[in-house]
Amino acid sequence: MADKKTKKKQEGQNSTIAKNRQATFEYSVEERFEAGLVLEGWEVKSLRDGRVQLKESYVDIKKGEAWLLGAHISALLSASTHIKPEAVRRKKLLLNRHELNKLIGSVERKGYTIIPLSMYWKNGRAKLEIGLAKGKQLHDKRAASKDQDWKREQARIMKKG
Repeated sequence: MADKKTKKKQEGQNSTIAKNRQATFEYSVEERFEAGLVLEGWEVKSLRDGRVQLKESYVDIKKGEAWLLGAHISALLSASTHIKPEAVRRKKLLLNRHELNKLIGSVERKGYTIIPLSMYWKNGRAKLEIGLAKGKQLHDKRAASKDQDWKREQARIMKKG
């Protein structure tokens, strides 16, 4: 019984599996959504081991369904021999109809892009945080990095007192 409690505490402390840090640099995120993932068994085991990369992944909408493309989940060495794991397989995202309609409208009419921001555990299930975003131009990226440097400098000054 004690093992289950410690397991839950560990999941709560480090529930983030992977983050797409480059996404906030390349895009300005307007709105965020939480989506479930349709995964195979070996993929869940790999997620628990932290073998996922979201860097070059994106979300595509086809036939009224959202799909995660380009996310790299590498298989464990102890994966079953009768399954041939694909590292970059497209995965279906689970969203309700209202959220899907909002995403479809924004992408088609307003020119937004849907990008994965982070993957995490929630109640024992893998969730993906996706963002409705617009691409930043070079001068916007420079301004963002200047703001980040200034905030870092402010924190140093405040810490020294």
